[in-house]
Amino acid sequence: MKRVVLIGLRADVVDYEKWPELSKEKLESAFQRVLEELTQSGYDAHWCLTDTGDTAEAQVTEALQKVNPDVVLVGAGVRTDPDHFLLFEKVINLIHQHAPNAAIAFNSLPFDSVEAVQRWS
Repeated sequence: MKRVVLIGLRADVVDYEKWPELSKEKLESAFQRVLEELTQSGYDAHWCLTDTGDTAEAQVTEALQKVNPDVVLVGAGVRTDPDHFLLFEKVINLIHQHAPNAAIAFNSLPFDSVEAVQRWS
C-alpha cells in the first residue's frame, strides 16, 4: 500500500476571494472526499492541513516523518498563491529533507488530487 501525504492549507486560513469556486464548506468536503477516494483506491493517505505561519514547518515535518510517504502532494493553495511563496519553498525543502525518495505531485484544485497522486504512484 502506497503512503501519501497531502499538504494543504486549513479551510479556515484560505483567502476565498482568490478561489471564488471554493468556500470553506466545499473545501472541507473536498478534503474528506479526496481522503475517501484515495483510501478506496488502496492508498494509505493522510492530510497535513496547516496554517500559513510559523507552525506550518513543524506540522509538515511531523507528517512526513510519521508517514514516510511514497508520494507527497502539495496543494494549489500553497503552491500557486504568491502570498504563500515562502511557505511553498519551505514545504519543498522539507520534503527534500524528510522524504527524499517520495515523488512530488501537484493539484490544481482539491478536486483533482486523486489524479495527481495516481500520476506519480
